Amino acid sequence: MDSFSRSWADLRAAVAGLAEDDFARPSGCAGWLVRDLVCHLVIDAQDVLITLVTPAGAEPTVDAAGYWDVGDTPPAGDDPLDALIPRLAAAYGEPRLLTFHLDDVGSAAGRAAGLADPAARVATQGKALTVADYLSAYVLEWSLHHLDLVAHLPAAPGPDPEILAVARAALEEIAGAPFPAACPDLDALLIGTGRLAPTQAQAAALAAAGPRIPLILG
Repeated sequence: MDSFSRSWADLRAAVAGLAEDDFARPSGCAGWLVRDLVCHLVIDAQDVLITLVTPAGAEPTVDAAGYWDVGDTPPAGDDPLDALIPRLAAAYGEPRLLTFHLDDVGSAAGRAAGLADPAARVATQGKALTVADYLSAYVLEWSLHHLDLVAHLPAAPGPDPEILAVARAALEEIAGAPFPAACPDLDALLIGTGRLAPTQAQAAALAAAGPRIPLILG
């Protein structure tokens, strides 16, 4: 719960600190500008609010790792929702309106998470899981998108190193094996999700360690 709150607060603070020109720069999500990524974060915050008030009538079917649908092919941008995001982002017109909406909905999502019972069961995407596992899954989501946000913005603050370590552990559980100890948390997350190509030495170490990569999370 603490990692969720910290990672989400840090990501929202990073967005709030952006200059207006930054919203027109590329993000780490292929085909999306920073403004598109921020719009996606608004949708994510809405999903958190919806899920936290959608009780599951059954025992959990997945844990935090099982929450993720894992593919091998990066999104091409032709998914209807993915294609909708840039149009929604452009409709805001001014970045300040987009950041206002993220702050408004995002603050509510953060408060709702803090008030939720970690042991309660919620339903989303046809799955049932505890609130604790659901919010744990989102630590990975926030961490990856924080890295996407600052991918081409070297002056913007990145995720907290402690949060990156938590996100790495989550990704290793999904991958089914740990990443090499010599691979920094940042590289593990970027390489593990196909955001960065490994060096020759990293590729050899990863092959020996055995995690499944890249992991395209959806």
